[in-house]
Amino acid sequence: MTLAQRSVRSAGYTIASSGFQAGVQFVRSIVLARLLLPEVFGVYAYAASLVMLTHALPGFGMGSALVHRAHQSEGETARRVHFTLTFIFNILWVALLGLIAPWFITPQHRWVLWAILLSRAGQHLTNTGRVLLTRKVAFRRVAVIDTTTALSTTIAAIYLAWRGAGLWSLVSTDIIAALIALAGFYLIRPVWKPRFGWERETAAYLLDFGRRTTAGIIILQMLDRVDDLWAGAFLGDAALGFYSRAYTFATYPRKLFASPINQVVSGTYAALKGKPKRLSQAFFRANAFLIRSGFLLAGLLFLLVPEFVHFVIGDKWQPMITPFRLMLVYTLLDPIKVSTGNIFIAVGRPEILTRARFWQLGVMLAGLFTLGPLWGIEGVALAVDLMLVFGIALLFREARPYVRFSARRLFGAPLLGLVLGLGLAKLTYELGSDAALLTQAAWKSVAFLAGYVISLGLIERTQWRSMLMTASSLMKLNSRVPRPPRTP
Repeated sequence: MTLAQRSVRSAGYTIASSGFQAGVQFVRSIVLARLLLPEVFGVYAYAASLVMLTHALPGFGMGSALVHRAHQSEGETARRVHFTLTFIFNILWVALLGLIAPWFITPQHRWVLWAILLSRAGQHLTNTGRVLLTRKVAFRRVAVIDTTTALSTTIAAIYLAWRGAGLWSLVSTDIIAALIALAGFYLIRPVWKPRFGWERETAAYLLDFGRRTTAGIIILQMLDRVDDLWAGAFLGDAALGFYSRAYTFATYPRKLFASPINQVVSGTYAALKGKPKRLSQAFFRANAFLIRSGFLLAGLLFLLVPEFVHFVIGDKWQPMITPFRLMLVYTLLDPIKVSTGNIFIAVGRPEILTRARFWQLGVMLAGLFTLGPLWGIEGVALAVDLMLVFGIALLFREARPYVRFSARRLFGAPLLGLVLGLGLAKLTYELGSDAALLTQAAWKSVAFLAGYVISLGLIERTQWRSMLMTASSLMKLNSRVPRPPRTP
């Protein structure tokens, strides 16, 4: 089976799985928002952010080293050394965070941090099996595990919240996710049987590659979590609860489309190392899809958030409307940032990504301490948006020596479609301002979709026809190719 066929098949598995997961988790978020208070979400988000801020340490970037094509990353020895180092680093991570956590979290909430910390450590131990599948661009097992996790954690969280368990309903999701991951990768028809092993050259390679990537991954975690920590520390649990829910709902488009695509293309980029023309094609097609789907969903969410809050999660969440709309910039740009960052991992230049993230962190910290005190959680959301715009511009500039692309072709048509769609929706809203809220929402949606889809169809009909024909031919080839033998 060719790489293109494996990529298409893997994309099919991951998109289907992610679509199901996003739907299930969306329902979970709605039900929990109605059952729990904003303060509960704030406490959980703060403890989870403390854990996730150092989440990269036990992995130490060695997963990227195992994906990267080199003779030290091949074979059983590389897997055993990777697992051994991951196990050791997890023990050190849990001990370190357990020592320093009391300085940052109140005694009554430390149990939340410990539950999340130990659950995440368990999930880290499955990284060797997960990376093995990523190298092969084979994601069926990953899709099944992730789907099972989404369904199981949703049932447990909703049941516990309904029974009045409060924080336990949120913490249970981490515990169950860890148990399912361990069983899915290592116990039930295991992808790989965990074994300890050591080989000096392989360990040196993994640690050296990790040394060059870990700083960047830690900075990435800071970019994702410092805003939550700042809001919790300076604005309180309730404000963080509103902000965390705005972030969660605004990032569902990323879970639906962007995450599965980036998961697949990370392996594809690595396999195309040394083939600049094909790497450029893969980069352009992946990002073109991410941008067009992101602009479409972000535009719809921007229009419908007032009705969503009022009818679906309840008026107690009204303070999240403006932060939600501001966070849609994150929905648009973060997947492209991730996809572009994967290029530097694939070509063996992770230090470029680290440097870019360092500058992004500086921009965000400056924004938090200037805009946050002025406008609260709205200022926090603006700081995140500024960081992302700056980061995309910087990463695109750094990526040009490795991939050829046109920013105008990437962004021009969807940006025009977004503006036209929002303009038609605004006109429709003004003409039907006396209609019921649900009727207004329906007409706004129809107007936006018409403006967006028609404009893209007129501007890019040739490109879309070519992409659809290519995907169709690959899918037909996929159906004729026998499945590869199961990994022992």
